[in-house]
Amino acid sequence: MLVRLLYLIATRIFAWLVLLSRSSAAKNAEILVLRHEVAVLRLQVATPRPAWPDRALLAVLARLLPRPLRGDRIVSPRTLLAWHQRLIKQKWTQPPSPGRAPLPEEIHDLIVRLGAENPRWGFRRVHGELRRLGHKVSPATVRRVLRAAGLGPAPRRHPARHEWTAFLKAQAHGLLATNLFHIDTIGLQRLYVLSVMEVRTRTVHMLGVTAHPTAVWATQQARQLLWQLGDRATDFTHLIRDRDAKFTAAFDAVFASEGITVAKTPPRSPNCNPHAERFIRSVRDECTNRLLIFDRGHAERVLHDYARHFNAHRPHQGRNQLAPLDDPDVIPLPAAHIARRRAVASLINEYRRVG
Repeated sequence: MLVRLLYLIATRIFAWLVLLSRSSAAKNAEILVLRHEVAVLRLQVATPRPAWPDRALLAVLARLLPRPLRGDRIVSPRTLLAWHQRLIKQKWTQPPSPGRAPLPEEIHDLIVRLGAENPRWGFRRVHGELRRLGHKVSPATVRRVLRAAGLGPAPRRHPARHEWTAFLKAQAHGLLATNLFHIDTIGLQRLYVLSVMEVRTRTVHMLGVTAHPTAVWATQQARQLLWQLGDRATDFTHLIRDRDAKFTAAFDAVFASEGITVAKTPPRSPNCNPHAERFIRSVRDECTNRLLIFDRGHAERVLHDYARHFNAHRPHQGRNQLAPLDDPDVIPLPAAHIARRRAVASLINEYRRVG
């Protein structure tokens, strides 16, 4: 494959040298003939299947074309993004995890028996009885087995997800949510992004982008956030985060100094941090998955531009279709003229009233 790529590059270079000696009229005539030949061949070939050396050469040459001419080629911007996503999957493939060992059948039957014979026992009461009998099973496993057997929650028992839902609603006014997510560059370098959301208003803060996230880096970004919030830091009472190793005691101490309590989500429970997880889905679907990121600087510019759009323009269902920075007391009036503005590397359209 590498030999073929070098051969293609060499032949194209010699072809360009030959073109330098031709007149403009001859070149224009050849372009017209080639365009007609391509149009005829497209009628006979449904889907071209170039090899990877052809893809590499086409991807490089496509950047030399003027923007209006790129859409008429067999290699469209969407095709380039698909090739890049395929390279990422090939690099980051890993064998599937073997998972946990299955629960022994006798313990499974015992859990069902205890739940059926004691309808007022919750899963933690059943778990305690199993411990007394010498069986080491996690409470989550007991709850899963009882639910699969059709034995719902006992009276006065509230599932953990309901507890978290009530907590989020009650504390939304003073709640912050943070999480790390990754993006991949065109050179297959993985970058990590730390973001924080103000849950009540859905305002997002892009704290930093790095290829080597550490606990010290995360702690410094936390200090930077409190500096940005200024006097408003006292309005927040809780910060929700997962159990990532980069969130250390020093990270928690930065927020504790402002009276903010850090609430850690249960292990492997992204649903307990829904606002941060939903933002990650939005930024990927609307921005990073539709762009080829070149390096860290490019990623920072794009993400900060998206954060500006997210905070100042993007409507949110949780805020009655208002943007985070919109004033809920202001009622917009219809306008005769609407202007469009392209934002976030021309990926997203923003519409504003004019006049």
